Amino acid sequence: MASDPGTNQSVERAATILAAFLHGGPLRVSDVARQAGLGQSTTSRLLATLESLDYVEREPTSTLYRLGPALITLAGIAVNQNPVHREARQPAQNLAATLGMGVNIAERHHDSLFYLCNFEGRHAPRSSALMGQHNPLHATGLGKCLLLGLDPARRRTLLPDLRPYTRHTLTTHDELDDALDTAARHGYATETEELALGRACIAAPIRNRSGTVVAAISISGPLTTLDLAGREPDLAGTVIEVADSISVGLGYPGPPHTSPPPRQRELHP
Repeated sequence: MASDPGTNQSVERAATILAAFLHGGPLRVSDVARQAGLGQSTTSRLLATLESLDYVEREPTSTLYRLGPALITLAGIAVNQNPVHREARQPAQNLAATLGMGVNIAERHHDSLFYLCNFEGRHAPRSSALMGQHNPLHATGLGKCLLLGLDPARRRTLLPDLRPYTRHTLTTHDELDDALDTAARHGYATETEELALGRACIAAPIRNRSGTVVAAISISGPLTTLDLAGREPDLAGTVIEVADSISVGLGYPGPPHTSPPPRQRELHP
């Protein structure tokens, strides 16, 4: 593990230990050491320190390590400090309850989208939470909305290669440009089986007071339940309306309105 000269090595190693758990379930010390690229004795000492601080904990029966409650506390504080999360959480939860579909809020983090929150409706249950997870920008409705603020050259620099996830994924920048042009004209983006087969979503951008796209909201669910073919206009209107209300809460004044031409004074003979 190469260390940046400007970083503290102990903190960097502790962060690397925690990052070893990003891929799933509980781990043995040897698993953590291998994924972190550290020696087993160093890993054991770091895990013991992190355990004393509640950043990791051991399962009582298996003694495998998993992430601890202190991280949940920090995560809760972090999302509560996020202005988009504060403004969007309740509208998103209400929308999921009304439609019975999944509703997600995400921001862009470097070259991927980052979920701030998600709510499952009765027609779109999930076995795990999306908050804190990442997904590709080019293969999701949320990601397409988040890319609207970048010009084509910036998009190509940010995403030099567009990885295929299914046969429906957009894998060329010309395809992506066309999709984003359509999204910009209509005010929303769609995704149908581009990331996962059998899934679809419709999303709209969220803007701050300067009009910059800072986040996006999506309605998602099973392909047959979401039924974009039959419901796209209604769902588009709904997701745009909720996105606009969140944007207004963030200080967005709305798109500039052009004044009607002045009425010409009638000329009387």
